[in-house]
Amino acid sequence: MAWDFETEPEFEAKLAWMREFVKKEIFPLETLAPEFRSPEGREAFAKITEPLKQQVKDQGLWAAHLPPELGGGGFGQVKLGLMHEILGQSPLAPRIFGNNAPDSGNAELLSLGGTEEQKVKWMQPLLDQKIRSCFSMTEPGAGADPTLLTTQAVRDGGEWIINGHKWFSSNASVSDILIVMVKTNLDEDASPYQAFSMIVVPTDTPGVNILRDVPTMGEPDHKTGEPGGHAEILYEDVRVPFENVVGGEAGIGQGFALAQKRLGPGRVHHAMRWLGQSQRAFDLLCERALTRYTKGSILADKQMIQDWIAQSYADREAARLLTLQAAWKMDKLHEAGGTYSDARLEIAVIKFWGAKVLHDVIDRAIQIHGSLGYTTDLPLEAMYRAARAARIYDGPDEVHKVTVARQLLKRYRPSEPSIDHVPTRRAEAMERYGDVLEELAINS
Repeated sequence: MAWDFETEPEFEAKLAWMREFVKKEIFPLETLAPEFRSPEGREAFAKITEPLKQQVKDQGLWAAHLPPELGGGGFGQVKLGLMHEILGQSPLAPRIFGNNAPDSGNAELLSLGGTEEQKVKWMQPLLDQKIRSCFSMTEPGAGADPTLLTTQAVRDGGEWIINGHKWFSSNASVSDILIVMVKTNLDEDASPYQAFSMIVVPTDTPGVNILRDVPTMGEPDHKTGEPGGHAEILYEDVRVPFENVVGGEAGIGQGFALAQKRLGPGRVHHAMRWLGQSQRAFDLLCERALTRYTKGSILADKQMIQDWIAQSYADREAARLLTLQAAWKMDKLHEAGGTYSDARLEIAVIKFWGAKVLHDVIDRAIQIHGSLGYTTDLPLEAMYRAARAARIYDGPDEVHKVTVARQLLKRYRPSEPSIDHVPTRRAEAMERYGDVLEELAINS
């Protein structure tokens, strides 16, 4: 039996340091978010956080998602998941730890599929936070079904010419490079899963027209050019060198395969960050239950509130175990030289279940605080608005539920009568044991 729910003492010490560091050094910075929105504010944020980043590097925790040869920790998905559970408590923490989206995913993408020249030119500057990046895939007419993407790149000698319409290209308006998913095989008979490629496009390339950052429920007052935006972009006769296709010539047609390598671990990290965020909401829920007095007793004595607390705890623990199990399976697959696609069932489950738990725990925390929970005096209202997006990005819940159902149904076959049909089973049992029963009847 190899079951083990323990974390080795050396790594647990790292996690303990992270918990203290995030609460002591990063939580206070959240209250200064309005000051950090302007260009001058972003410069101040960089100055304030530089020594914090150095502390992270001194602990060997910088860009932990990458292998050691690229400056990361080589921790594997389970350890990364435990780390992201802590970092998820604050939206500012990932950048201070060198693994903020989309830069971390793009750096990992280039590390997995990029040429050596691409790693030097773009991956290393991303890791050093000298440049910012964007992953430009989603289109207004193609969300849950990526085979409907229409943005295309046509080769013209030593260049690609890109035309198309994207939106929800995160961080595009503050990025230096865009990694654009494009259709490079326009043959009608081509398999859609071999028809797409990724191309690196410098954001200042002529023809890259960033129309706007789309305001969202999470950030309704977001202005174009602020970090964290989701841009709408028109690519109009954008010309880039042929060698900008991720992976070089060998990367042509590998867009979806590369995307899966990027998205698989990313979904584990999302789910663990959601657990960190829901833990923060759960702490506020329990604190309020012990503090607020009404109708003759504190809220903690009310059975309805006890139900909320128990349900929230059970939901979170289930989500946590499901997520760590998925991470464990991914680590095992990696060790065996397999692919993360063999863990798609586990990955799909945590995506929709984790999103639901995040929403429900925050919702209960707001409810127990009443009017206070609805105000900006607590972080709950912002957490609630942001949580709604979790059921949409990286594929809507419904798509992941379909994946889970299809994977599970592969384990079954139709049967008439049912495999558990009692008369049929009784007839089989009588045929198997009838002689014994008859003998006992004769001798009784």
